[in-house]
Amino acid sequence: MCPSPLHWNSVCNPRTVAACLVRRRRFFFNSIEGSELGSCNGFCCPYGIVSDLRFQFGYMCIHRMYVCLWVTSMVACGLTNLNFVLFCIGILSIFQIFKPQLLKGRFGWLKFLLPTPKPKNILAVSSCVERVVVVWTAGLDIRQLNEQGDSGEMHFRNYSKCSGKIDHDPSCSGFRMLDADFFSDAKMLEIQKGAEELNIPIIRSNRKLVASVNGGLENPSSLVFRSAWNHDHAQDAPKRFDYPSLSGVERPESDEDIAFMSILELGQLIKSKQITSEELVRIFLNRLKRYPLLYAIQCLCILVKFIASIILLFTAAGPLHGIPYGLKDIIAVPHYKTTWGSKSFKNQVLDIEAWVYKRLKSAGAVLLAKLVTGSLAYDDIWFGGRTRNPWNIEEYSTGSSAGPAASTSAGLVPFAIGSETAGSITYPAARCVLNPIYSQDKLGPFSRDAAGCAVVLDVIRGKDPDDLSSRDIPFSDPFAVDITKLNVGYLEDAEMDVVEKLRSKGVNMIPFKLNYSVDSAQGILNFTMDVDMLAHFDEWQRSGKDDDYEAQDQWPLELRRARVVPAVDYVQAQRARGKLIREVRDNFKVHSFVGNATDWELVCVGNLVGMPVIVIPTGFKPISDAPTNNTRRRATITTGIYAPPDHDHIALALAMAYQSVTDHHKQHPPIDDLGPEDSIPNPPTRTIPPRQLRGL
Repeated sequence: MCPSPLHWNSVCNPRTVAACLVRRRRFFFNSIEGSELGSCNGFCCPYGIVSDLRFQFGYMCIHRMYVCLWVTSMVACGLTNLNFVLFCIGILSIFQIFKPQLLKGRFGWLKFLLPTPKPKNILAVSSCVERVVVVWTAGLDIRQLNEQGDSGEMHFRNYSKCSGKIDHDPSCSGFRMLDADFFSDAKMLEIQKGAEELNIPIIRSNRKLVASVNGGLENPSSLVFRSAWNHDHAQDAPKRFDYPSLSGVERPESDEDIAFMSILELGQLIKSKQITSEELVRIFLNRLKRYPLLYAIQCLCILVKFIASIILLFTAAGPLHGIPYGLKDIIAVPHYKTTWGSKSFKNQVLDIEAWVYKRLKSAGAVLLAKLVTGSLAYDDIWFGGRTRNPWNIEEYSTGSSAGPAASTSAGLVPFAIGSETAGSITYPAARCVLNPIYSQDKLGPFSRDAAGCAVVLDVIRGKDPDDLSSRDIPFSDPFAVDITKLNVGYLEDAEMDVVEKLRSKGVNMIPFKLNYSVDSAQGILNFTMDVDMLAHFDEWQRSGKDDDYEAQDQWPLELRRARVVPAVDYVQAQRARGKLIREVRDNFKVHSFVGNATDWELVCVGNLVGMPVIVIPTGFKPISDAPTNNTRRRATITTGIYAPPDHDHIALALAMAYQSVTDHHKQHPPIDDLGPEDSIPNPPTRTIPPRQLRGL
């Protein structure tokens, strides 16, 4: 039985009426066929549909022409032959002309077929034919739109936006209810396709994982997660690390060798007055200016020498006292641009001192440069180009912290600060051979060795008073960890050289596997990250500035899909995250584990759970398709050492133990010195596609 007709807003185009009808036709037949997008395979009285035509057009006084309209509507639904309708139109037109004669005698029973108006001339034919042809035209459009609709494609004709045009198309209505009808038709179709391919599978997976009839008692709806696991309690009061004292450190003869010294070594040179901070600033400024081909520098701090002298006068001596560094260009510093790597914000100056900048300044570190980030912190493409890999200049660094990674690897700065959400630190670190570490705060250092990471982390850790989500974490001292008391697991894809080296240092190494029931951690990360990001850049998207984004297959696509993520399913994704955290915690029976630092699923799990990881170089290999056997370019081999949340000291201690018996971290990249038979292709011929979150 068909529902009552729903009246649509008036429109003046029969084709638009047809578009409205085809949507309603799907609604009416839904109960019969069990599918919104299927074609009608059953019989249903079409009077409810046709009566709306009478409502739309005052001149269509259809009244009792049920037979004609029934047949025409059947054509609209694809249930009968069009030639039969044309025959009916002809017969009914003849009836209209000879109406007075036909209604007499034995043809009087035909009276019920014909409308009551009393046309007495040829205009009657025109009126009747007009009524029928309008219905027939609508039927043709309905059939055409049905075919398009059943193929999965929606076509909205002659309209750039749906607002006020096709008021009751389900897609347009849905976007209007979300206050998102500012999208063009093409973008709506793009969003619809993305939602079908990515959003819906993730939604169903999360629902299957956590939805239950008990209202979520088993999986609470957490939006804020406390990462502490209580494996072993760190000390209650914050205490600075006890750094090892270096002796016998001598100043190298060349500036090149100075540029690749570690933080502790440079600090010892300053402490022993073999070099000054001003000299270090000069050395690294010259190197920053020398290698513009890396596309890693957003701006130099032009008053850095003066600032360095002022800082040294008013700060106490410490391991970072007088050491130059760089900041990823998402971190605000007064008087300098904070562009977020996007041309939409390339002239933006924020009169704000980021907390991490304040901490480093108070420790006596000297800001040398703002280093590029991928546009809006996504991958390595920014408004000035794409950051290259110092170890193979033909490749790109990947990851939004590509600027800090490439600059530190190339010896342009002793250390740099990056940020991590989904591989932004780990991917460029793995490609550029560095030692970064990130934890729950999502800011982390790049340094030439693990000890340098520990020094920087010790300075920048602590609660940000301007950030309500931050907290103090009383880390244990990584320099005081007894690694011989640790049980360390290793995944199947772990570098066995690392396993053997740690075993030789007295670490108990055992096979390990992360066990959890979540089908796709990247799906959870996709929802939580994209929705949070869209909330930040809501007006940016609404104003259409996403059309100017540097890589249209990245943030624009993901943030448009995020616009249609229901609030319920966002919370379900957070519940799934909570379930993932509990399952990983319950199965984490070791103090740490070694695994692939660039495995995409593992990267997502680490970020969702809050596991710190340090990426360390473990070797090099020849590049594929090398132009010559004598090239100095190399492909890097890295691994990751993971620890439970708030146990960064364990990962750092294991990394320092490995580096105490290896020298991979001391190697220098060739940058542009590729060898006598090799040259730099410009532009690069080898491209690395950006990472994209995929559906299930």
